Amino acid sequence: MMELSTSTLVLYPASQPEEPKDENEAFVFDSNLLQKQVMPKEFFWPCGDMVNTTQEELKEPLIDLSVMKKGDEKAIASAAELVRKACMKHGFFQVINHGVDQDLIHAAYHETDSIFKLPISKKLSAKREPGGVSGYSGAHADRYSSKLPWKETFSFLYNHQNNSKSQIPDYFMSVLGEDLQHTGTVYQKYCEAMKELSLVIMELLAISLGVDRLHYRRFFHDGESIMRCNYYPPCNSSNLTLGTGPHSDPTSLTILHQDQVGGLEVFADHKWMAVRPRPQALVINIGDTFMALSNGRYKSCLHRALVNTYLERRSLVFFVSPREDKVVRPPESLLSRNEPRKYPDFTWSKLFEFTQKHYRADVTTLQSFIQWHCSSKPSNF
Repeated sequence: MMELSTSTLVLYPASQPEEPKDENEAFVFDSNLLQKQVMPKEFFWPCGDMVNTTQEELKEPLIDLSVMKKGDEKAIASAAELVRKACMKHGFFQVINHGVDQDLIHAAYHETDSIFKLPISKKLSAKREPGGVSGYSGAHADRYSSKLPWKETFSFLYNHQNNSKSQIPDYFMSVLGEDLQHTGTVYQKYCEAMKELSLVIMELLAISLGVDRLHYRRFFHDGESIMRCNYYPPCNSSNLTLGTGPHSDPTSLTILHQDQVGGLEVFADHKWMAVRPRPQALVINIGDTFMALSNGRYKSCLHRALVNTYLERRSLVFFVSPREDKVVRPPESLLSRNEPRKYPDFTWSKLFEFTQKHYRADVTTLQSFIQWHCSSKPSNF
């Protein structure tokens, strides 16, 4: 089991549940220390968020992506139809034969230890800056003072158009030192693989929506995506807290690999259902930005992550996003003559700013952002 260095836990009283914290407040998340004391109330989640799972599994389709490479149009059409039905209902599916080397996935998991086993002081030296993306976060306590998730994360940006093979190794070296250069190299390769995979999935999504099959490929080819490593320590009060609270992703598309511990759940058909971990598969889910790009046809669905009483859990997440100044609007060919626009034009940078500075991501993030966006400028409907 992973060991973290012992440190002092500092907690501050919560103000308003969804308000960001004062960036000057200090907090150190040490799961080993927390396991030896009564769970601080800052980690408690409301009963409504803690509704027990039925242990029922989500019946999301398992898509064989090899059909895209083979060019079998009949098989592609069948896969696209499965994707269409899933995305209209809950926005989740899994892909196999995706082309990402299993050895690379295993290496990426191995390197999570290189990050999260660091001394707490070292991790804090690389902490995420307020309003930023990249860096370390313990329980997101740098942002919030209540409903804290029981997890540690390390995130960093990946620019699709940056052809340098050192953009991520350089970042790791700059914040964690030369000893983590190899870790950065592994994640450089992982992000490159995720970028290529994301474009294949974007093509399949376009086919499923009946638009130009290269439309979304072109839109995202110069994207600025986010890679995140998640570590969920064991928790002896797992009935009181969550690893990640109920939310929908504000980004466009999420490509997730979860280890075999399990814990990812989706709210569909009015209940929480588990997403089965599959070693050879990657979980794909629609985010808020792609929901807007599909004019609301595809769903950005509520999901959460549980923590385990005895086992640590890890996951690798690649959040696909467009270039920050790209205007988010559905293709004209997707809109029927009588179909109104459901969302105004906006840029990804504005939505991201909203989630970082004004609003904690949840199931109503996009709707709340649109209200905020429209109140601050003339409507672009």
